Amino acid sequence: MSSEFGKHLTDSGAGLVNPLTWIPCRALNVLEQPSQLLPYRGCALVPTMGALHQGHLSLVSEAKRLGVPVVVSIFVNPTQFGDARDFARYPRTLDADLALLNTVGVDAVFTPSVKTMYLNGLDDAHRDAARLILPRVATQPQLEDAFRDGHFAGVCQVVARLFDIASPAAAIFGEKDFQQLRVIEAMVEGESARWGALRILRGETIRECDGLAMSSRNRFLSLEERERSLGIIRALREAAPSHSHEEAERTMRRVVESHGLLCEYAVVRDALTLERPNANLPCRALITARIGSVRLIDNCSIALVS
Repeated sequence: MSSEFGKHLTDSGAGLVNPLTWIPCRALNVLEQPSQLLPYRGCALVPTMGALHQGHLSLVSEAKRLGVPVVVSIFVNPTQFGDARDFARYPRTLDADLALLNTVGVDAVFTPSVKTMYLNGLDDAHRDAARLILPRVATQPQLEDAFRDGHFAGVCQVVARLFDIASPAAAIFGEKDFQQLRVIEAMVEGESARWGALRILRGETIRECDGLAMSSRNRFLSLEERERSLGIIRALREAAPSHSHEEAERTMRRVVESHGLLCEYAVVRDALTLERPNANLPCRALITARIGSVRLIDNCSIALVS
């Protein structure tokens, strides 16, 4: 099922991409050095931080439609984490990730080290990220940029490095991290001389059968927290028939907080700039909330009822 809320798994739990139906045509190529990517120039790149799930596999599925080699990168990027504890806690499941990717027929997996990605060391990388000039959508919306200082500088830094190394024809990113998606789209639009005709493609948010957006962090939720986390998708759904962005925002915050979640933001924004919505232009509803130690994000398109 597909809607403005993304794609759902079936009630039986079967994924949109079923690894058991894919037969790899060759052994999985695991690459660690940039020079090994030279044969894959013009590929479809799926950048990830690992801890893969069906949402990532849906991006691979989209990449395979392009008819070019598909390369998945796995790299937990330290420069996009403002909190060292969050970086340390991020799940690393490389063996399981490689086993999963080996079932879906990707052409190569790029698993670089920090030293490979940042040749002058991590301290210099942090300084370089802090000096980057970022697109407006990375600094003005007061969404993730307000709550995760330096995050988008690190994202732009690592994604640009991957683009330089892999020279892809296309890269696929999920809509669940919607501000990140818009930041990368804007970065590429502003660097046409650097990456030529590189296309950024969008992958729909993939959800569990009850509507929870798939995330590598969901594994940290207790059963009770998992149930309460459904307040986010319920908030998005209840806000859908709103007549104004103010009404939608009130509805989303009320529903999120009624589930015992700490709401960081629940807003309606222009779908392009992620700033205040403009009349008659596409809008996006975006929510971020915390439950225990887990921070969850979600969003969907919203058409305000006139």
